[in-house]
Amino acid sequence: MDVYEAIRKRRDIRSYYKPDPIPDEVLAKILSAAHMAPSVGYSQPWNFIIIRDDEIRKKIKQVVEEERKRFESVLDEERKLIFSKIKVEAILDTPVNMAVTYDPNRFGPNILGRSTMPETSLYSTVLAIGNLWLAATAEGIGVGFVSFFNKEKVKEILNIPKEIELVSYLTLGYVREFPKIPELEEKGWNRRLMLSDLVFEDIFGKKTNNNFRLLLDRTFEEIFNNF
Repeated sequence: MDVYEAIRKRRDIRSYYKPDPIPDEVLAKILSAAHMAPSVGYSQPWNFIIIRDDEIRKKIKQVVEEERKRFESVLDEERKLIFSKIKVEAILDTPVNMAVTYDPNRFGPNILGRSTMPETSLYSTVLAIGNLWLAATAEGIGVGFVSFFNKEKVKEILNIPKEIELVSYLTLGYVREFPKIPELEEKGWNRRLMLSDLVFEDIFGKKTNNNFRLLLDRTFEEIFNNF
């Protein structure tokens, strides 16, 4: 699988999981890809917590359910109907859960390249998650990003120190298929924007020329929609 195919197939997966376990050798490959990510000042600020214990996962799922209900309560009736059809997690449906954290203190306060943009260490951790996600896709493994929870409650369950930031909670498992379009688009929650509307030239808000706008949208369609 080349990089464009992995990007094309990658989805935020809640369904389609198979019960097959992920071999340690494959999990090690995926984590190695994550650890190859670039990081500001070569700080490598990430850690990965592999979670297989059912009791821990049940506690996480309960925290997620609390937040799911809270979110649902603020929606209007039309949005509630759509939201009721959307699965927000697969914590107990997958063989592996994984928490990814960011350590702002690794290698001390004076990280090369971070002095004017301290958030770049957090961005570095997100890049590691991106590597992990694409590598998992290449291995036929779906990844789901769980965000419906109170972070402090999850940190307490996972014994994450106060100074360490929880960046993501992921579910991983082999899938029956990678859906052709994202679930949120399929269910009518949102749609993908046109690339040409998001690309500016020289200054924010200045559109590119019409020929390039057409090229952007045609190229996106050819690479990512026609499969």
